[in-house]
Amino acid sequence: MDSLRFLRILLVSASILLVSLLYTVTAGDIVHQDDLAPKKPGCENDFVLVKVQTWIDGTEDAEFVGVGARFGRRIVSKEKNANQTHVVFANPRDCCSPLKTKLIGDVVIVDRGNCRFTAKANNAEAAGASALLIINNQKELYKMVCEPDETDLDIQIPAVLLPQDAGATLEKMLINSSKVSVQLYSPRRPAVDVAEVFLWLMAIGTILCASYWSAWSAREPAIEHDKLLKDAIDEIPSTNDGGSGVVEINTLSAICFVFLASGFLVVLYKLMSYWFVELLVVVFCIGGVEGLQTCLVALLSRWFQRAGDSYIKVPFLGSISYLTLAVSPFCIIFAVLWAVYRERSLAWIGQDVLGIALVITVLQIVHVPNLKVGTVLLSCAFLYDIFWVFVSKKLFHESVMIVVARGDKSGEDGIPMLLKIPRMFDPWGGYSIIGFGDILLPGLLIAFALRYDWLANKTLRTGYFIWAMVAYGLGLLITYVALNLMDGHGQPALLYIVPFTLGTMLTLARKRDDLWILWTKGEPERACPHHVRLEQCSE
Repeated sequence: MDSLRFLRILLVSASILLVSLLYTVTAGDIVHQDDLAPKKPGCENDFVLVKVQTWIDGTEDAEFVGVGARFGRRIVSKEKNANQTHVVFANPRDCCSPLKTKLIGDVVIVDRGNCRFTAKANNAEAAGASALLIINNQKELYKMVCEPDETDLDIQIPAVLLPQDAGATLEKMLINSSKVSVQLYSPRRPAVDVAEVFLWLMAIGTILCASYWSAWSAREPAIEHDKLLKDAIDEIPSTNDGGSGVVEINTLSAICFVFLASGFLVVLYKLMSYWFVELLVVVFCIGGVEGLQTCLVALLSRWFQRAGDSYIKVPFLGSISYLTLAVSPFCIIFAVLWAVYRERSLAWIGQDVLGIALVITVLQIVHVPNLKVGTVLLSCAFLYDIFWVFVSKKLFHESVMIVVARGDKSGEDGIPMLLKIPRMFDPWGGYSIIGFGDILLPGLLIAFALRYDWLANKTLRTGYFIWAMVAYGLGLLITYVALNLMDGHGQPALLYIVPFTLGTMLTLARKRDDLWILWTKGEPERACPHHVRLEQCSE
């Protein structure tokens, strides 16, 4: 195995261990769940995110995001219906006793703690406030609910909780400015997120391209093998030659995946910081360069065949084609530019290009040899996704997968090992994202289905590929529906994708009496000419 192929396989192995998650990032995520608090008269508002636009001496300034309370008046949804209102601090600051100063329709800022949220709201309303801004004692947003024994809930002013850093900024504004005003409104999200539609198409397109490339690469040696059989050549080279650059997953490695991936995820969770994310960016760039280079060389070699077939020896890397040498600088520059400018608004395009190229390359290099290995791999991934999204909350008091995907505690906007598209028509902004694993792992099974169809000369309708592809699309679609029904809380995509994709393959194989061949051999039986030894046909 030469150094270049070893590097490729190493990058492939690392990418398989990366995060497998579908999670929509929204501005000001509410991290505290209190769904057990029942609704009752006077305390039945839906929890909504609230925009708090500030104005200093009549000039528009910073905007903060808070969360509306279960109690109080509902907040208007349109900016044009929201009034600019003067802001003052409560006296006392916690607003747990009647205010010492009468207010004339002002928005009052109070500190969290020392009494119930509803007590603060009642005291503020009694003093003449028009709205209540409660500053949290932490950076996160929490849901403000009513206690079961509360009865004084006839509150006619809206209440909004702001994170700690927003409160510190507001305090500086009030100290340094003569007049500070705010505008409170809660715009509604669009019913259909266009970004999710594009992500769905990107995931489908990535698997389609990778599957056809993988099937084409597998069919060429199979055709050559059959020609040699017909010509009755004594020494027939094996079609499973390890030098072909293909890495086949076995059952043991599929089982080990869940443990290795879990260990890698815990390391990410524990070491999540600015420098660690920077290290992941470097790893992603190396993998992205390899993926983009592989895809471009395969594409351009059809027009520049001579350059693709001419090789030169390079120290430490072995034999490399002239076409690869020509393409490599462009790929390296592309990755470096993305890494340097990844905080810019359009940097997501570069990240998606590198990510798609990497996933396609992995699906072309790594193969599932049969349905048995595919079933074990996806079943392990299914359990892995559910455990680290849901069950990990019991052990770590937060969802490890979601924390890693968002890049919490790192100061960065999430890790780079995912595809993302900005929410173009969402007033809250943010990104819709999908983890590599949600494309890569089902893609291994779908690519296997197309390779089998081509080797078995099956049509599109009678084969397995088209039905596995449709099942994957439906599973991913249901994931997005669940995501929206769950108010944007992170969903393990494989929870929906694996039953659809794997269930479809197993059901069809059982009905068509192909289950044993798919489960064990993973390729159709070849007809053996009478003048050729049987062992040569099975090579």
